[in-house]
Amino acid sequence: MTTALANSTSSTIRDYVSLMKPGVMSLVVFTGFAGMAVAPGVLHPFQYIMTLACIALASGAGAAINMWYDRDIDAIMRRTQHRAVPSGRIAPDDALALGLFMSGLSVMLMGLALNWLAAGILAFAIFFYAVIYTMWLKRSTPQNIVIGGAAGSFPPLIGWAAVSGDISLYPLILFAIIFLWTPPHFWALALYKNEDYTKAGVPMMPVVCGDAKTKTMMVVYTWLLTAVTLSLPLLGYAGLIYALASLVLGAVFLYHVYGVLTDPTHVWAKKTFGFSILYLFMLFSILVADRVWFQPLVLM
Repeated sequence: MTTALANSTSSTIRDYVSLMKPGVMSLVVFTGFAGMAVAPGVLHPFQYIMTLACIALASGAGAAINMWYDRDIDAIMRRTQHRAVPSGRIAPDDALALGLFMSGLSVMLMGLALNWLAAGILAFAIFFYAVIYTMWLKRSTPQNIVIGGAAGSFPPLIGWAAVSGDISLYPLILFAIIFLWTPPHFWALALYKNEDYTKAGVPMMPVVCGDAKTKTMMVVYTWLLTAVTLSLPLLGYAGLIYALASLVLGAVFLYHVYGVLTDPTHVWAKKTFGFSILYLFMLFSILVADRVWFQPLVLM
């Protein structure tokens, strides 16, 4: 009986962790850290930790509310039907309560420990993902990912505001990078999960506009993304190391999306989805390294 109880408790903990989408959370926290690392100013180590903790809590809060609201379509799609809420391992009301509690806690802690500008952006990011994207855009327009991509683009702004107490062009460019990265990243997934979204009635770009248009738009957004990444060294915000890295990473990303464009199967779509995650992680890692070790910040 003791073993059974331990297994049950362990399973419950894993279910609540999965409710907060830890994979997505890790990327959100990392891009928030990047915004902090390149911002002018210095915080107490406790404040750095508190900022990252608040971003993580907010990310988990949005994910929990998303899973509460989307439990009907999650139960239909093979990719999501084993999630904790649609499978019955967590009650919908519990998921919603946790999401709301974590939302309030993260915003209050950010405001009290850092500043209310960062807290306000954090609150809006939660609202944008949980309400504007999840409850409105996702089920109403094939532009859901384009507009909704703003939800995941806020962490660098939050990190920057937490350190500097203001917003400038630099973090807005970081916001734009993630915003433009999101469509080719997510449309790659939507291409090879088209059947799931069709069954659930979610108007993703491949469902509404077809594969050909989706692939063309992936190419367009990846070119725009590459151009925006190169604006940082052109404006003096990053040095040669980052400039070269962004060129190489952009070229590899374009190689992948052109592979998708000419591939009648979904092999390249799967490759592109996987690479896109690595791309964003590497781009921001090199940006931080370039800023900290090689390039003093030049404020415009």
